[in-house]
Amino acid sequence: QLQLVESGGGLVQPGGSLRLSCATSGSTLEDYATGWFRQAPGKEREAVACISSSGRSTNYADSVKGRFTISRDNVKVTIDLQMGSLKPEDTGVYVCGAYSQRYGRYFWGPGTQVTVSS
Repeated sequence: QLQLVESGGGLVQPGGSLRLSCATSGSTLEDYATGWFRQAPGKEREAVACISSSGRSTNYADSVKGRFTISRDNVKVTIDLQMGSLKPEDTGVYVCGAYSQRYGRYFWGPGTQVTVSS
């Protein structure tokens, strides 16, 4: 089964940029649709950006369109999230997720904290 580990989180000022990366192992990444999700304190987990197993199709939450870009490399088996023009409301734990049609479930990483504050 797929294992995922995120990296790249941290503290950034409003208007700044950050790149998150999700390293995967244990299974063939091409078998999974993947995405980045975030959970702010007191709020439910929400989908931020998703990318299909082929990498040809992407979807973004309205709140991040034009500011975030998701990408994946099926050779390096990573899923990246480039975040720009960051706002305080982007603060949260960012979690990398992968959906398997075979297993009918998501696999999750432990998450990485992103804090946008001056």
